[in-house]
Amino acid sequence: MNEVKISSFTLKSPSRPSSQTIRFLVIARIIGPVGVDGVVRARLLTDFPEHFSQLTAVHVGDNLRSYRIESVRLDGTTVDLKLAGIEDATAARALRDHEIQIPIDQAMPLSPDHYYWHQIIDLRVYSDGGRDLGKVTDVLRTGSNDVYVVGHGRNELLIPAIEDVVVSIDLPGGTMIVHLIPGLDDQAEQSAETNLPGTRNPG
Repeated sequence: MNEVKISSFTLKSPSRPSSQTIRFLVIARIIGPVGVDGVVRARLLTDFPEHFSQLTAVHVGDNLRSYRIESVRLDGTTVDLKLAGIEDATAARALRDHEIQIPIDQAMPLSPDHYYWHQIIDLRVYSDGGRDLGKVTDVLRTGSNDVYVVGHGRNELLIPAIEDVVVSIDLPGGTMIVHLIPGLDDQAEQSAETNLPGTRNPG
């Protein structure tokens, strides 16, 4: 089964209200300092590590402070960055666990049938039989393919992002059509039963 391609740029707040506009995308998370000269090492959270060599600045932390990039060194799943103004290990250590973000208009363009996570969150999902399954509330990365989380709690449905399941995605219309293969159909039935009159959902 083929994967429906989803870029792995992650969101600052994947479960944002649908009315909130996404302005920045998280592309890495700082692990800590490297050496004594202020270089930080960050875990990549993007399918496009080469994008770092094209960036002149990034935004760091919850306050989105802008830092000019002085040097970049990619190494597998990590990137070492020298950020202007971060001159020693103490300053670099203070950035540990901070997220590195870029404005959404600097995101890499995607080919057809590739999507950023923020484009998938909040889509209304319907089965190809016309059943309303709810909205996508999160995207999970697994070893083989991404998984769309539809609904909440006991109503939660896990939709694998594969071509045998995802029939179509209509971004302008805000909808996704899926085919409920065996197993998924059972999940959907159980989710529907929790919404029957007289059935109480926890929370």
